[in-house]
Amino acid sequence: MKKSFGEITFEVFNYTILILLATTMILPLLQLLAVSFSSPIAADSKQVFLWPVGFTLDTWNHILQNGVLWRSFGVTVYVTVVGTLLSMLFTVLTAFPLSRRDFMLRKPIMFAIVITMIFNAPMIPFFLTVRELGLMNSLWALIIPALISTFNMIIVRTFFMGVPSGLDDAAKIDGCNDFRLLFQIYLPLSKPVLATISLFYAVGYWNIFQTAVLFIRDPKLYPLQLRLREYFQAPEELAAVDLIMNELAFNTTTLKAATIIFATVPIVLVYPYLQKYFVKGAVLGSLKD
Repeated sequence: MKKSFGEITFEVFNYTILILLATTMILPLLQLLAVSFSSPIAADSKQVFLWPVGFTLDTWNHILQNGVLWRSFGVTVYVTVVGTLLSMLFTVLTAFPLSRRDFMLRKPIMFAIVITMIFNAPMIPFFLTVRELGLMNSLWALIIPALISTFNMIIVRTFFMGVPSGLDDAAKIDGCNDFRLLFQIYLPLSKPVLATISLFYAVGYWNIFQTAVLFIRDPKLYPLQLRLREYFQAPEELAAVDLIMNELAFNTTTLKAATIIFATVPIVLVYPYLQKYFVKGAVLGSLKD
C-alpha cells in the first residue's frame, strides 16, 4: 500500500529524532574511547574528539594487566550472573501463583507487594536488618536485598495472566501439575518477557553501588563500580602515573577514560543478543486484556 506524503513526512521526522537521540547517547562513549587511545598531551589539552590523537595502547596495556581491577570485574560478573539467575527464579515463582485466578489470597498478597513500590524501606532499618542477618561484608549482601523487583514481577505476572486459559485446561487433563505447567508450558511461551526482565536485572546488578558502599568493607570484595569510585576519589595511585609520564604514554586522563569504558562496554554488549525479545517482551508484559 502506497504511503501518503503525510505518513512519509511523519516517518522521516521520527527517524531523524531517533537518530539524533542515539547520536547524543553514543558520542560521549566514543569520545572516551578515543581519549583512552590518545597520548597524554592530546588528552589533557582537549584535542581529542572522536578519533585518537597520538595513538597508543599503553593505557589499555596498563588496565588489562591490573589484577585488582580484574578481581573487581570478576566480583561484578559473579554478582550479575548469580543475582540475575536467582532473581529470575524467585520472580517467576512469585508471579506464577499470583497470576492464578483460583488463588484465593492473590489480591491481598498483591496489595501488600504493591505497597512496597510506594513506601520504600528506610535506610537505617534496612542496614540494621542486613547486618543482623550476618550478611555484612558478603557478596550475598549485594544479591539478596535485590532478589525481586516489584515492577519486574508485575510485568511477568501480567504476561502469565495473558496466556490462554485453554492451555491450563488441556494440561490438567493430561495430568500436568502446577510445576510442570509453569516450567514446560508457561516459561517456553515467555521468552520475550523473560529476556527483557533478565536484562533489567543484569543491568541493575552490574551497576550496583549503594548497597556495596553500605555493606562491603573488604577491598577484595569490591564490585567494579565501587572500585572505580575508589580509583577516582583516591587519585594518588593515578597521580603516580603522571610522575613517570616521560616513560609511559598515558596519564590520569587517559586512564580514567579507559576504566570507564572497561566498566561499561561488557554490559552494553549483552543487549544485542536480547534485542529481538526486548520491545516485544516489554509490551506484552505491560498490557492486559
